[in-house]
Amino acid sequence: MVSAIALPALAEEFLKYLEARGMSPHTLVNYRIDLELFWKAMQEIQIADLGGVDHLAIRRYLAELAGKKYARRTISRRLSSVRSLYRFLCKNEYLSSNPLLSVTTPKLDKKLPSFLMADETARLMESIGTGTPLGLRDRALFETIYAGGLRVSEAVGLNMDGVDLAAATLRVLGKGNKERIVPIGRKAVAALRHYISYGRGQLQQKNRSSQPILPAPPVAGRVHRRAQAQAQTPLFLNRDGGRLSARSVRRSLDGYIQKLALAKKVSPHTLRHSYATHMLDNGADLRTVQELLGHANISTTQIYTHVTRERMKNIYNAAHPRARE
Repeated sequence: MVSAIALPALAEEFLKYLEARGMSPHTLVNYRIDLELFWKAMQEIQIADLGGVDHLAIRRYLAELAGKKYARRTISRRLSSVRSLYRFLCKNEYLSSNPLLSVTTPKLDKKLPSFLMADETARLMESIGTGTPLGLRDRALFETIYAGGLRVSEAVGLNMDGVDLAAATLRVLGKGNKERIVPIGRKAVAALRHYISYGRGQLQQKNRSSQPILPAPPVAGRVHRRAQAQAQTPLFLNRDGGRLSARSVRRSLDGYIQKLALAKKVSPHTLRHSYATHMLDNGADLRTVQELLGHANISTTQIYTHVTRERMKNIYNAAHPRARE
């Protein structure tokens, strides 16, 4: 992170606006990094305030990024952050003109999301031993991510009060603090039930042993506090009994993938991609998958239709006698 760069006050105000709108801490950090790098480049060409930036300065900045061999996707994201900033400044009448209006976004190569085949997904799940509390947790965790098509941030953000095993649903807090109810299948329900019954308590005990013992509150207060605690109690715990982090999830998955020796790069998000691809492969309609994934725009979901078409084309080319001639 380029923390040595002091952003102009208006840029800081823009970041506060994004935070107030419920943007995730991770996305806010990325916005700050993008804006700090942009502002550093502007200072290097003697621009002292945001109003002094013109379209030529923006194009020079983009040329500089391209010269440093940044990927088009990275350049596009950085430009998008700057574009959002200037849109905010013009909308709130801090500036009268937007220097980004005549600057086009670099065209992106279409990158199809990677996914696991159904049998690879099954092998991954079955490779996770459930003889320890951490094994029970990991089996439940990855079954849940795949069963609900969750982002890793959504999975680690799950609380106990958001799990309804009887109804086989999860209450998930997605991007922009948008809540949605996600159904899960019987494999995930069984894995969660085993983890909650036999694994989670052992992990939680480690957290309790490090907490100071406080006097018990009155009965009425106890009931209220129990409800509050349930709402803030994380479902997935780390080895010390605290909330599991996204980084730990990635590290755990890396270990299982290494043991399986899968010849492809797999991240927790790959399970989300696999969920969407398998749903569409098996007849789910696009709108339903959009809602289940929590996509604001259906164009984001449509990328998975390209994946399934590409897969069908590969199967056809491999199987049809006239396709191979």
